[in-house]
Amino acid sequence: MSFTLATWNINSVRLREPIVLKLMEEHAPDVLCLQECKSPVDKIPMDGFRALGYEHMVASGQKGYNGVAILSKIPMEEAGMQDFASLGHARHVAGRLENGVTVHNVYAPAGGDVADREVNEKFGQKLDFFAEMRDYFNANRPEKSILVGDLNIAPGEDDVWDHKKLLKVVSHTPVEVELFEDVRNSGGWHDVTRGDITEGKLYSWWSYRAKDWDTADKGRRLDHIWASDDIKNTHHSSRVLRDVRGWEKPSDHAPVFATFDL
Repeated sequence: MSFTLATWNINSVRLREPIVLKLMEEHAPDVLCLQECKSPVDKIPMDGFRALGYEHMVASGQKGYNGVAILSKIPMEEAGMQDFASLGHARHVAGRLENGVTVHNVYAPAGGDVADREVNEKFGQKLDFFAEMRDYFNANRPEKSILVGDLNIAPGEDDVWDHKKLLKVVSHTPVEVELFEDVRNSGGWHDVTRGDITEGKLYSWWSYRAKDWDTADKGRRLDHIWASDDIKNTHHSSRVLRDVRGWEKPSDHAPVFATFDL
């Protein structure tokens, strides 16, 4: 079975329903994982999604903040939710597809503006979130699994527009990158996107603050797709749909795609 999966921080699924529908119509991933839905689950606009074949959803939501949802054309059942760092936030949901693949959808905390947990509680929460995610996958080694989402960390030098300038900027600090790699190694996760696109700068997020994000191109790769070790050789055709960042009333993130042959 071959299927295509996409992950996208949508920054309000109700506000940006038109571009979610546009992505579904034009690119038609079999599974679409959304983060920062900013909606209770019962308010997610499923009617339009179902009309395009996305009849299955597992989600964790809350009013106005956070929120993760997996929309699927493939039959799927809920496979759990984790509250890493006990924040009480809707930041993780898992779904199990009928082909036996478990998809984890994660929206990691951004971490605020100051990379110091002593003066910035949000940064401490982010570090604790990743530490607990590491411990969880150490204890629950994933099999036939995919982890996706806005992890809010750009790990590599080619995942940011300027490595040296961003070393003290939240999302690319050494302490975050180390924890990011700890989580990836704890589950034996394989970086699908970089497995397919091995060289060159690669971004999935461009700030709203830039007057011309495309020309300035000061991006970061914050959105990720990972595969468990037992299916690491099944993926191909990874891509970031950069042009989506320029659609009308866009998210500041672009969707990331990958295809799996299982």
